[in-house]
Amino acid sequence: MAMSPVLSEFLRELPGWFLLSGIFLPVTLLLFLLIAYFRIKLMEVNEELSQTPDHQHNRKASSSRYQRKKQT
Repeated sequence: MAMSPVLSEFLRELPGWFLLSGIFLPVTLLLFLLIAYFRIKLMEVNEELSQTPDHQHNRKASSSRYQRKKQT
């Protein structure tokens, strides 16, 4: 409760344009940039996987190998 008057005074003196352009806008743009970056990387990986002719077979083989190791 002791922080409440300090926090309210700080928020009263902080201009709204600073909150919007100095904090919220850069954080929002950074999040959008991260989303776009990971989306592009995911699309590249999906494209590489689709070009591999037998990736389904390799996945099943490695899965069965894992099951055999797990059982022993």
